[in-house]
Amino acid sequence: MIRRAVVLLLWRTLALVCVALAIVGVVLPGLPTVPFLLVAAWAGGHGWPALEARVLAHARYGPIVRQWRERGSVPRRAKWAASVMMVLSAGVMWFTGTPRWVIAVVCSIMLGVAIWLWRRPES
Repeated sequence: MIRRAVVLLLWRTLALVCVALAIVGVVLPGLPTVPFLLVAAWAGGHGWPALEARVLAHARYGPIVRQWRERGSVPRRAKWAASVMMVLSAGVMWFTGTPRWVIAVVCSIMLGVAIWLWRRPES
């Protein structure tokens, strides 16, 4: 009984932290909003169905979360935004004197993410 309560509390905490980060992401241009809402809805589905329903019913972000769940699709605008942010991040690393090996590793990871992202279906 106590174990179930702790697990429920952990799911709810994860959901709340992700909602808070998504709210910050609405204000800060470099912090994504939708990925945090995806995790919040997922965690809410495990421990807070009312929060999950609220995320899915949100007027602006709900359709994007539902499309991801149903088809794994990512809107083209989001793909472009993510790609531009990755290129800008690489530029910042280059011009701030980050060690070349770090740039190579991070850019390789970002390239892999970009390839995966652009292969996702579009809504």
